[in-house]
Amino acid sequence: MPRPARPRASRSELPLDPAVHAPSAAHPVWVRKRALRAATRIVPHRHPWAQVAFSATGVVRLTVPDHTFIVPPTRVVWVPPDVEHFVSVVEDAELVTMYVLQDQPRGPQPLAGQPLAGSAAGDWSRCRVLEASPLLRELVTELAREDVVQEPAREHCLAALLQDELARARPLPLGVRLPADKRLRALCDAVLDDPARHDSLEGWAQEAGASVRTVARLFRQELDTSFAAWRQQVLLAKALSMAAARRPMSHIAAELGYASPSAFSAMVRRAVGMPPSRFFNAG
Repeated sequence: MPRPARPRASRSELPLDPAVHAPSAAHPVWVRKRALRAATRIVPHRHPWAQVAFSATGVVRLTVPDHTFIVPPTRVVWVPPDVEHFVSVVEDAELVTMYVLQDQPRGPQPLAGQPLAGSAAGDWSRCRVLEASPLLRELVTELAREDVVQEPAREHCLAALLQDELARARPLPLGVRLPADKRLRALCDAVLDDPARHDSLEGWAQEAGASVRTVARLFRQELDTSFAAWRQQVLLAKALSMAAARRPMSHIAAELGYASPSAFSAMVRRAVGMPPSRFFNAG
């Protein structure tokens, strides 16, 4: 029998050179793409400008001190200035990095120059997940071309339209909160690595060598939520990663421990207010 493939060894890479790619009035948006192999990790770093990250292909995971986000091609993650973050590659990916000259504290501005009201408004001082529209992805592709900087007028038009598209992007209630407590963080990291290994708090508490009461108390104290609600966000993140690889919904539901695809669909509807067919294919 053939031997199972060994896990790919992890490797670390440095972020893009900030001295070269810092946004400015002359270049309000810098866009760069880089191909990264699975298990690659871009070391923790921060910079004084905002960043938008997503994967043109494949799946990456972006982590900040208090949250972690799965980023497939249909989503982007907004990272405010001066927030430490690192990226780990879940599967071979083309990572897109956009550095944005932010108009504090309102985030990207619509073309009219006024903050948007309604669903696109929100707190841009925090990390947030946004839907990546086809137009946004096309603008990123165009701005990533090296020769765009040779046409300043065109570059400014594209950058303005990209920021308008970001300002109008639909925010999504995604992202998994992370605790500061080291004991609970170890348990949370284990759930993130394999969320279906146990289907109850009892199993995870036993594995961690703690009582159910202690773990439940830590979740309330550290994350202001229950284990079940927190794990639901983990399952959504895992499902996003699997859906990006075009796994059928029935396979995703079964692998995540749901008794039926309908039970999984009901969870997605409760969590994000839309059916899986729309949620996993948005953008």
